[in-house]
Amino acid sequence: MCKEVLSNLQDWTLPEQAREGRTLTMWLYLVAFVGLYYLLRWYRERQVVSDLRDKFVFITGCDSGFGNLLARQLDARGLRVLAACLTEKGAEQLRRQTSDRLETVTLDVTKTESIATATQWVKEHVGDRGLWGLVNNAGIIKSVSLCEWLSIDDSTDILKVNLIGVIHVTLSMLPLVRRARGRIVNVSSILGRIASFAGVYCVSKFGVEAFSDILRRELRHFGVKISIVEPGYFRTGMTNLTQSLEGVKQNWEKAPKHIKETYGQQYFDAFYNIIKEGLLTCSTNLNLVTDCMEHALTSVHPRTRYSAGWDAKFFFIPLSYLPTSLADYILTRSWPKPAQAV
Repeated sequence: MCKEVLSNLQDWTLPEQAREGRTLTMWLYLVAFVGLYYLLRWYRERQVVSDLRDKFVFITGCDSGFGNLLARQLDARGLRVLAACLTEKGAEQLRRQTSDRLETVTLDVTKTESIATATQWVKEHVGDRGLWGLVNNAGIIKSVSLCEWLSIDDSTDILKVNLIGVIHVTLSMLPLVRRARGRIVNVSSILGRIASFAGVYCVSKFGVEAFSDILRRELRHFGVKISIVEPGYFRTGMTNLTQSLEGVKQNWEKAPKHIKETYGQQYFDAFYNIIKEGLLTCSTNLNLVTDCMEHALTSVHPRTRYSAGWDAKFFFIPLSYLPTSLADYILTRSWPKPAQAV
């Protein structure tokens, strides 16, 4: 103990220049360590799976948006893409934009018989090789509204597609993925990391996160890898400005009278403008998301989670680590005040 005290006294008696030199050395070691970590991670993640042209990938929600772009992206790279579309029109348009390798099937992830038919169709295509990749991309948001403004039917529809559909499709395809020791990529959202609005949509994405985490742990001994992609705000069919704003209006108009009186017209008008401004700032670079999906399918060492978009990386992810009270203040400081607020 005496030695420690003497050592501390010696540190305090060191010339100021020497102490600054020690501090600088410490920071240099830290920077070198962090740099080495990212260099090793970069090298590790650049390793690509072999024989990609022989591997089948099944993608849901390929009519438009991320799924459509990913299907075209993987097809251009030479993978055997099995694209599931909700409508035959969407499937036909996709086939016109891709090579003969890509094949399509219609799929409604809310219907048991549709999932069973699609699973059998995939099984016939992949044979004994199994399914290398399953991408659960299909999703809906209905409209960005407060929880009280949504009907139970609307809330149920969101959960059926975004969560129950993901679970049902995954469990149906899982034996095929396990046979190939392949990959499952579940598209969540940054709103599945920190809930800020669009209440039931957030609930569904938190569910996707939890399902993915537990499935990853259950399948670790089978060689199956699960990745979660968490996009920020992007301009897709789900965030179409006209349709989204019209949906907000319709939900407000359908809300019970006592709900309208509780919030007031001024609250709705201010909320409407906030949503409009947010939709106008959505990124149009969908490749930021599909590149994450592609990496999860083709890298020897895929990440567990991918945050796609600058807003996700530099706002929402840091925000999720703040104390809850501080995060609440940051997220709600610009919200309007309800008419009957206390």
